[in-house]
Amino acid sequence: MKVGGAEKVQRLTVEDLSVHYGGVCAVSSIGFTVEPGESVGIIGANGAGKTSTLKALMGLVPRSSGRIRLGDRDLTGVKARDMVRHGIGYVPEGRHVFPGLSVEKNLLLGAYSRPWDKETDRQLDEIYALFPVLREMRERLAGALSGGQQQMLAIGRALMTRPRLLVLDEPSMGLSPKLVGSILDVLLRLREDGLSLLLVEQNAKLTFGATNHCVVMENGEVAMSGTSAELSHDPRVREVYLGL
Repeated sequence: MKVGGAEKVQRLTVEDLSVHYGGVCAVSSIGFTVEPGESVGIIGANGAGKTSTLKALMGLVPRSSGRIRLGDRDLTGVKARDMVRHGIGYVPEGRHVFPGLSVEKNLLLGAYSRPWDKETDRQLDEIYALFPVLREMRERLAGALSGGQQQMLAIGRALMTRPRLLVLDEPSMGLSPKLVGSILDVLLRLREDGLSLLLVEQNAKLTFGATNHCVVMENGEVAMSGTSAELSHDPRVREVYLGL
């Protein structure tokens, strides 16, 4: 099963990215790449600059500096609303589904930038195969779903954009351990299908399980990076990431 645009994945390159809020530096000249088909996690303690990095990448907050490229295309000046047209799907922190619309209408909103065709129908069926509970609740209002079901809906909606890269901000927030395991299973399936992933997540088990490379942030800077397997056993990560 090929959910999203995994057959067209391209390298994401982030260079010299900085974010300031007033006189406070939240992100300081960081850089990283997500290779085609790679799954990368950004980890760190609260306030390390992780979410600000994703929001700056997506154009949701102003960048003080930085360059964003997907493949050979420079996305630095692209507005947030147009990022999806260039192949980046986004699952925001807090889900942000449309509570007054049905599950299916929420999903179809993910395909708003393309003409409706048989491919859209096929993709909707693939999302329902990935998340069977959404098929069962396709006519239910999104606001009536549980937190875990809304998270599945938010991921499904982003996949309906047929992204080359899927960006997720805290997908396990507020979920039970069982549902966190379900989200991990989905991310692993997407990774196996070759879709590139960029993940910010507080749950260390989920992050190291879902990714093959991690960037560790501290005070708005990259403190270290490496394979997820290496970092999961590094005592320095416990100090920077968990504050221990």
